[in-house]
Amino acid sequence: MDTTTQVPIVNLQAQYHALKAEIDAAVARVLVSGRFILGENVERLEEEVAAYCGAKFGIGVASGTDALELSLAALGIGPGDEVITTPFTFGATTEVIVRLGARPVYVDIDPCTYNIDVSAIAGAITPRTRALLPVDLFGQMAPRDVLWQIAQRYQIYLINDSAQAIGAEQNGLRVAAVGHTTALSFYPTKNLGAFGDGGIVLTSMEEIAKRVRQLRAHGAQGGPYFYRVPGYCSRLDEIQAAILRVKLPHLDEWNERRRQNARRYFERLHATCAVLPETAPDNLHTYHQFTIRHRQRDALQRYLQRHGIATAVYYPLPLHLQEAYRNLGYRPGDFPHAERAAQEVLSLPVHPELSEEQIDYVAAMVQQFEEEHRQ
Repeated sequence: MDTTTQVPIVNLQAQYHALKAEIDAAVARVLVSGRFILGENVERLEEEVAAYCGAKFGIGVASGTDALELSLAALGIGPGDEVITTPFTFGATTEVIVRLGARPVYVDIDPCTYNIDVSAIAGAITPRTRALLPVDLFGQMAPRDVLWQIAQRYQIYLINDSAQAIGAEQNGLRVAAVGHTTALSFYPTKNLGAFGDGGIVLTSMEEIAKRVRQLRAHGAQGGPYFYRVPGYCSRLDEIQAAILRVKLPHLDEWNERRRQNARRYFERLHATCAVLPETAPDNLHTYHQFTIRHRQRDALQRYLQRHGIATAVYYPLPLHLQEAYRNLGYRPGDFPHAERAAQEVLSLPVHPELSEEQIDYVAAMVQQFEEEHRQ
């Protein structure tokens, strides 16, 4: 393979063309129906995703960010409350806590899985703690049993940010089987992606499901113009739901291809200086990202880019050091594992549409980089 070959970080066009006839027909049916908001496809998708993820109820919303915020809002999280979470993730996890007037309280990550370090949570709990908000980063679930035990012991809520982990399992259970709510994202690049924004709140608690449904539709109850509480306008589009219903039956196959791609990377990269991803015992990883660590990360990324390989850094600056959250009072050195990870992580292409030849080429370029930089 020559150096003009392009290896994209995702390939949404290829996925669409593989399902084009089904997707086009599903969209056409919605257009003909004239029902574009909260129609049959949304209702069916809510049922199907809930069953797939191990929950009783699903409530489709406008984005994964809204799924987090409506989860918190439905549980009454607000000013004066504290929510324990991770500083090493996408900004939405902290953003929604702050938007509701609560305070994010960070604990460091496990340097092997990048998920929240559950052993550090108890030391961060105060009388103001109302919830735990762990993130299933890169496609691997945070330790559900331990998190649930902590939530029960301290009588606080467990809200799972599983935006990157649909299809993941832990001890045979899916992402929404344990916890008060679980938030998913259908952003186009997710393992199950829409053709725009979308998300869903999953729960097995009927009262929570009712509150989220009320909140997503302006807080209305008893009719569209009778408002019980201040709410949101956050509804999953019918067209997006129709597309997602076409894709959902293929998700297990796509996730298995990601695992196959990961195994091939392990075989090709085991002798390099890259630190390869670790899967905790009893976890089924979905490899939303295949994230390595490398001490020469920035130089390696530039080298791969010059050779036609797209990569990404998730995430270059932990949330406790972001300008937007400077007022929280955290400083460099507060969470050393998260800070070091931010300096070293690099996500390689792992999407289901990759060929073996492309994976081999990526691995060969990593090896070539190291050979050239040892001289």
